[in-house]
Amino acid sequence: MATFASAEVLSQPETWEQVVALHSSVAHQLPARGERVAFVGCGTSWFMSMSAAVMRESEGLGESDAFTANEFPINRKYDRVVAITRSGETTEVIELLEKLSGQNTVVITAVADSPCAELAKEVIVLDFADEQSVLQTRYATSVLALLRTHFGEDLTGAIADCRSVLAQELDAELVASTQITFLGTGWTIGLAQEAALKTRESSQYWAEAYPAMDYRHGPISIAEPGRSVWVLGEVPAGLEKDVAKTGAKFVHSDLDPMASLVMAQRVALAITEAKGLDADNPRHLSRSIVLS
Repeated sequence: MATFASAEVLSQPETWEQVVALHSSVAHQLPARGERVAFVGCGTSWFMSMSAAVMRESEGLGESDAFTANEFPINRKYDRVVAITRSGETTEVIELLEKLSGQNTVVITAVADSPCAELAKEVIVLDFADEQSVLQTRYATSVLALLRTHFGEDLTGAIADCRSVLAQELDAELVASTQITFLGTGWTIGLAQEAALKTRESSQYWAEAYPAMDYRHGPISIAEPGRSVWVLGEVPAGLEKDVAKTGAKFVHSDLDPMASLVMAQRVALAITEAKGLDADNPRHLSRSIVLS
């Protein structure tokens, strides 16, 4: 079934190429080496913030934190706050930017004339990555592609891996799983959280996410035949064998973890279609969360 979401998932190699090309013109708006930085967002944007913060700090570029917008420690001082919001209308992000008025704030959004864009000191607009589906896919990965480029990564391999993932046939056994647990380490913990969220919200399906090393401290107890454990990124020693003992399906790829997230998006959409649900309009969700 053709949906906006499926078309947007397929477009990701091209949008990643666009943000790579865009980077040089917006690099001065993004965190400089040595700055103390907080990345903020809600939902999917929070998970991209988590990945960005871990990656930046692990690269030795400066102390980096990530928060949901409503949990931001307002008395803590940062050199720059980067807010990620597709619509620019999310109430919690607007309220945070109002509290941070006069400080060095940057909004990365898909909508140039949004409330968040008006409140921030700097604005980066990725309107070419905007989406018609309520479901966020290419916008989120495009933001992370921009930040990865800014942190010094060459995304040529990631883009090639994404094209490879989009050309692959889906694993029918994985799509038929009754439950999926996504795992990550370091910056891919945010990707695992996003993969689980995408699966839950698109198809009302039981998906969870954990740091891979913490998985054996309890969550592994739900693993059993018919369920899957999917690791995005590095696999901790011994984990695959421990999952095998449970009878659950173990899933991993050596491709770039962001490309693996795209495969997770495809699996989520396949589950959604199999259940006869509308991927473009997930139950109880809207394009942006605007609170009264």
